[in-house]
Amino acid sequence: MATGRSPWQASFADSLLVAAVPTAGAAAGGSVTKMTCDVAVIGGGMAGASVAAELAQRRSVVLLEAEPVAGVHSTGRSAASYLPSYGGQAVRRLTVASRPLFDAWSSALGIELLRPRPLIWLSSDAASDEAAARMLRENVSLQSLTAAEATALCPVLRPERILTALLDSSAMDIDVAGLHHGYLSELKRRRGRMFYKAPVTQIRRSPGAWLVTVGEHTISCGAVVNAAGAWVDEVAERADVPPVGVQPKLRSAFTSKPQSDAAIAGSALVADACERWYFKPQVGSVLASPADESDSPCDARPDELAIAQAIDAINEATTLRLRSVMRAWAGLRSFAPDRSPVVGARRDHEGFCFLAGQGGYGIQMAPALALVAADIVAEGTLSASARAYGVTAEELSPDRFTTGRFAASAGSRPLPDTRQA
Repeated sequence: MATGRSPWQASFADSLLVAAVPTAGAAAGGSVTKMTCDVAVIGGGMAGASVAAELAQRRSVVLLEAEPVAGVHSTGRSAASYLPSYGGQAVRRLTVASRPLFDAWSSALGIELLRPRPLIWLSSDAASDEAAARMLRENVSLQSLTAAEATALCPVLRPERILTALLDSSAMDIDVAGLHHGYLSELKRRRGRMFYKAPVTQIRRSPGAWLVTVGEHTISCGAVVNAAGAWVDEVAERADVPPVGVQPKLRSAFTSKPQSDAAIAGSALVADACERWYFKPQVGSVLASPADESDSPCDARPDELAIAQAIDAINEATTLRLRSVMRAWAGLRSFAPDRSPVVGARRDHEGFCFLAGQGGYGIQMAPALALVAADIVAEGTLSASARAYGVTAEELSPDRFTTGRFAASAGSRPLPDTRQA
C-alpha cells in the first residue's frame, strides 16, 4: 500500500468499495476526524451512486451512505423495468436519453443491463380506456394491438376483458444490481471514496465551504448533493435549507405462483392503464403489484388489502388464477409536487444541490439524470449533450416550486476543482 494516504483513504482501498467512518475511539487513537473534498454526496442508492461516479470524473467526491450496505431502500426494491412510455414528459425524455447510455454501460461492464420485455398497457373499463386514449395521444411510440395480438404476447390475458391494448415494444428488464454496482465500481476507479454506516447528523454553511458532520467527523466540501431519497427533505432541514416537498409514497409488491398451465416466463409485462395493478411473468412465479401510492413517512410494511385487491383484479383480466402470496414487500417512491425530478440548488443556498423526486422512474432514467445532475453541480449549467436530452436546468430546479414558474437555479457558477490544488 502506498504511504502518505489518510486512514480514510486506506480504509476505503482495503475494503474494496466501502469504508466505515472511524469511530470516536479510533479517532482518539490517531485517525483523522476531518477531510476535504469538492463534493459530498448523501445517499448511496442509484441516484447518489450514479451522480457520484459521474462527478468523480470532474471533481473529488465522497459518497456517504447511512446504511450498512447501499441500495437497500428504493433501489433494492425496484420492479427493474425500463419503460419509455411511463411517466411525465421530462421523465420520458430522460428515459429515452438513457437508452444509449445503458448500452454504453453494458459494454463497459461486460454484462447485459437491458433485456427486451414488451409492455402492454391494458384497459378493461371506462376509466382505464380513457387513460389508454390519453397515453396514445401523448406517446407516439405506442402501438395499438388487437386482443389477439395482445394474447399472443401474453397468453394468459382474457381477450374478452380487453377494451384497449397498447404496446411499448421498446420496454426492457433492467439489471438494477449490475448498474448500481457498476456505478460504485466506477466511483472507486475514479478515486472517489464511499463510506457506509455514515449517517449525516448536521450540515452547516461556513465561509467558502459546506461542513458535513458524520458522527465525530467533519467533511469540508464545496458542494453537497442531497440524494437521500425519501429522506431528502429531512436532510435539507439539517442544513437549514427549505425542503422541496418531496412526498414518499409506499408501493407494495408481491410474488405469487400461477395456477395456469400457460408457459408465460419471459412474456410481456402487463399494466392497467390507470395504474391500479401490474404483473411481470417470471420463471415459476409472477411478480405483481397493486400499484398503490399511500403516504408513508418511512419504510413500512406491504398493504395486505391492496395486494388482495390486486390479485382479484389480475385474476379477472387473466387466467393466472393467483391464490396465495409467496413473498411480499414494500418500497418507497418519492415524488416532487409536479412528479418531475428535482435537480440543483435553491437560489439563496448555493452549493446545496438536490437530486430528488425520481418517483417510480429513478432507475430507468438514472444514466441521463446523473449526467444532467453532474453538469449542474460541477459546471452550473447543462452541457450541449445534456441539453439534447430535451430538459433544462430551469425546469428541474427546486426554485420552480417557490417562484411558481421556471427560474434559473442557484449556483450557476462552476464549482472549483481542487484535485490539483
